[in-house]
Amino acid sequence: MKLQMNGSHSMLRKAAIRWAGGLALLAALGACSQATQKIAVQEPGPDTACSLDGMILNDYAGPKAQLHYKEGKPDFFCDLTELFSVVLLPEQKRAIAAMYVQDMGKADWEHPQGNWIDAKTAYYVVGSRKHGSMGPTFGSFSSMQDAEAFAHREGGKILRFEQINADMVNARGGAAHDTSH
Repeated sequence: MKLQMNGSHSMLRKAAIRWAGGLALLAALGACSQATQKIAVQEPGPDTACSLDGMILNDYAGPKAQLHYKEGKPDFFCDLTELFSVVLLPEQKRAIAAMYVQDMGKADWEHPQGNWIDAKTAYYVVGSRKHGSMGPTFGSFSSMQDAEAFAHREGGKILRFEQINADMVNARGGAAHDTSH
């Protein structure tokens, strides 16, 4: 009889361990899904204006950007250097949930539509001959091959998101902050 009770106790203990492990797994999966919940890209409308200077995005060539915060409405930018000028500011305090730029390997430079990619995974061509709404700008690409082809054609250097710094944004003449056009 004593043997049977120990066997019963052992089975209960194993069941409790499995149950606790299952709860831990569910909690981990829940936290993981919250952390990786993707913020939906918003396609700018015909009257969507740049958050920095009020320019209508669709009126200008070159890649556009959108910055989504954990709270509040997203900001749209008519030029990638404007996005970086905001993101790289030391006083940027709002929690960023997502950043998107247009894949210029798939979008038409003169009239870009759609083709949004995660800004942090993009390849950027800095210092090309191509201009955006504010003059010289960065090109954004989802593939290294497209970035290389663009840089070969238009000049410039290929960088990743984390390699871009405020000096590169400011080096283009401060046009990122010029609203006199």
